[in-house]
Amino acid sequence: MAILTYSSEFKAQDGVLRLITAGSVDDGKSTLIGRLLYDSRSIFDDQLLSVEKVAIKRGKSEIDLSLFSDGLEAEREQGITIDVSYQYFSTPRRKFIIADTPGHEQYTRNMVTGASTADAAIILIDAQKGVLTQTRRHAYIAYLLGVRHVIVAINKMDLVGYEKKIFDSIRQDFTEMFRDTNLGSVTFIPMSALKGDQVVEQGESIPWYNGETLLATLESIDIINNQQSLPLRYPVQLVSHTGDSHNYRGYAGRLASGTVSTGDEVLVLPSNRKTQVKNIFSLDKFLPTAHAGDSITVVLADDIDISRGDMICCPISPPQSIKNLEARICWMSEVPMSTSDRFLLKHTSKTVKAKIKTAIDRIDINSLIHQIEPETLDMNDIGRVAITLAQPIFVDNYKSNRETGSFILIDEMTHQTVAVGMIDLVD
Repeated sequence: MAILTYSSEFKAQDGVLRLITAGSVDDGKSTLIGRLLYDSRSIFDDQLLSVEKVAIKRGKSEIDLSLFSDGLEAEREQGITIDVSYQYFSTPRRKFIIADTPGHEQYTRNMVTGASTADAAIILIDAQKGVLTQTRRHAYIAYLLGVRHVIVAINKMDLVGYEKKIFDSIRQDFTEMFRDTNLGSVTFIPMSALKGDQVVEQGESIPWYNGETLLATLESIDIINNQQSLPLRYPVQLVSHTGDSHNYRGYAGRLASGTVSTGDEVLVLPSNRKTQVKNIFSLDKFLPTAHAGDSITVVLADDIDISRGDMICCPISPPQSIKNLEARICWMSEVPMSTSDRFLLKHTSKTVKAKIKTAIDRIDINSLIHQIEPETLDMNDIGRVAITLAQPIFVDNYKSNRETGSFILIDEMTHQTVAVGMIDLVD
């Protein structure tokens, strides 16, 4: 049973906000999430009891707020975040899903996982340290992954006497660093996650700041489901047959973008056959219309040869069918990238053999300068590469569609995921 939760009749007014916290190690990400959960009264009794036990074990009189989000036992023992820890809470205004992503450089790949579906990113900066390399890396990854709202939380202001000039200096450094990069909407908030200043309550320690608290800022972010407004993209995951009274062949999957209704004309790739949607099912229930994100089964009016990895799409604005592409990738493997290696590229529900032809450039994370034609990419490097595929895939530019513009690279020998990619150019 929760200590205190909002009414069971709660209905979010403004949808679910998916966000990540990121930054350098010890910037206070886990403490910030703990403060949000604790002050919004979203902590459950068993969670509180578990954290209190850890406090007693460590000989501390006060609970450690960071432990509410450090879900793994290894994290609680070491006092760091290793994996992506997801937390859920709500206010009378909306619901939230928070991904607390790792600060250590070797876990940057986990941050990519958390950012891939986020609407907003909280980039934490320790007021004592200012903008660090890992802070820059996380902010740039958020930009690459299309996170539309960035909140720069300048934390631990209590340790620098809540000095406005320190806040202003860090804000200027961050702004100058990304002056030529369109980060989208950026908000700067001074705070102390440990003391609670400007997180949920304003507090009295930062009278010179006239902006909203972090929670109020998160509640006011306008969430628009861009995926629903995009052209129809429905990658087929499974072909199912029934022998019952319905007697149909259905195509199961998750609607990547757009909407689809019974009676709609659709295009099937790669056959380039046009047909109509006869029925839409979800958990054996008929649906008149399905929206982006829905897991459904589609029945078509005509008998068409369709298999896993094919795509049902909008006939007016179809995706491009390509075998060669250029993409920005974040290299995740401890083994440096090699153009002699063979990979599997997984895109939506289709997996094809792939080869990296060349590294076009690499981003110097300190200066954001593009280093032309690097010999390789090392772990956590961000660069642009040219890739050739054994079979065509059906894609959009990542800036246009995050679902059909992204992919992962898998080492063909070890079957380990070595990179995530965002498609820039196609031919």
